[in-house]
Amino acid sequence: MDEISQSTTIELQSPIVCPIELSLVVPTFNEVDNILPLIEKVECLLDGTINWELIFVDDNSPDGTSETVRAIAQRNRHIRVVQRVGRRGLSSAVVEGILASSASVIGVMDADMQHDENILPLLWKAVAQDGFDLAVASRYADGGGMGEWNQRRQSISRGATWLATFVLKVPVSDPMSGFFVISRQAFMASLPKLSTIGFKILVDILASAPRRPSIKEVPYEFRARKFGSSKLDSAVEWEYIVLLTDKLLGRFFPIRFILFSFVGSIGVIVHLSALGVSLNLFGMRFIVAQSIAVLTAMTFNFLVNNFLTYRDRRLRGVKLLYGLFSFYVVCLIGAAANVGVGAYIYNAQWTWWLAGIAGAAVGAVWNYAVSAAFTWKK
Repeated sequence: MDEISQSTTIELQSPIVCPIELSLVVPTFNEVDNILPLIEKVECLLDGTINWELIFVDDNSPDGTSETVRAIAQRNRHIRVVQRVGRRGLSSAVVEGILASSASVIGVMDADMQHDENILPLLWKAVAQDGFDLAVASRYADGGGMGEWNQRRQSISRGATWLATFVLKVPVSDPMSGFFVISRQAFMASLPKLSTIGFKILVDILASAPRRPSIKEVPYEFRARKFGSSKLDSAVEWEYIVLLTDKLLGRFFPIRFILFSFVGSIGVIVHLSALGVSLNLFGMRFIVAQSIAVLTAMTFNFLVNNFLTYRDRRLRGVKLLYGLFSFYVVCLIGAAANVGVGAYIYNAQWTWWLAGIAGAAVGAVWNYAVSAAFTWKK
């Protein structure tokens, strides 16, 4: 036994001959056609110069992306896959990929072949050898470009960049870039405050850093996508606004609570509209009309919160129906708490409007906290 233990200790203490120098994290969703071309380009570029690993983090793509990467990994020791089930989102995928990596220098790039992999050695050198915390591939630095983007998309990108610069107060020309290399030390410093909301992980890292990182920018020309479809839509733009709001106000209030309350305020309008239509258009009795209005408002609040507030935990199919039922139960109990607290304060000789506000506040907090735990639980 002692000999076995001693042998194991010697084996564990033996030096690593070729440590990983660059862990490249690539988040994916339905990118099966881009996997092999990307691996071939990275392999051709880095083999013999940098000891690397390529980690694909796939959100359970229905097109077989995970299976494709896993098959390649069987014969290529540089390749790994992290397959996520029940979780969505580029930023959170990048975080999981970095935490699953081993190198002290980590790169992040998209799988869609729009990032110019040829500048990877320059990005790596800036961090690994020149001592920068972060090296950003920039479309806006001198020598960079937006490629074939039309004027509308360029205007949206520049507007989003201006907003990020306003929030971050960090001198970087392309904070929206999804192509960068960062030291593990700099990433781990930002990790505790990361929001992991949406697609712009670099904005999140910069806004969460405890100190201003040293940054090197490397220009590149953004390329057109050849395979697959773009993930950019109005929901992505909404998530970006949510991320910036979280970076501005998140230290005071949870961003989900802000969104939940915003949706609830719109739900009041929906409630009153449904009540007015039921009473005035259909001539229903008040108790019937009020019941319909309450049910309509709760359904509206659930669907909008499911799409926006809890987009990363969005319920679908049968789970959507179970979630709706649990939301009804939560809100009915919240309504009882609202009435109970309001009546207690009113009976204590406080003014009616203060009693109303207190009841509404208790109901809102209850609905948010309990629905997060039961309706949209992780």
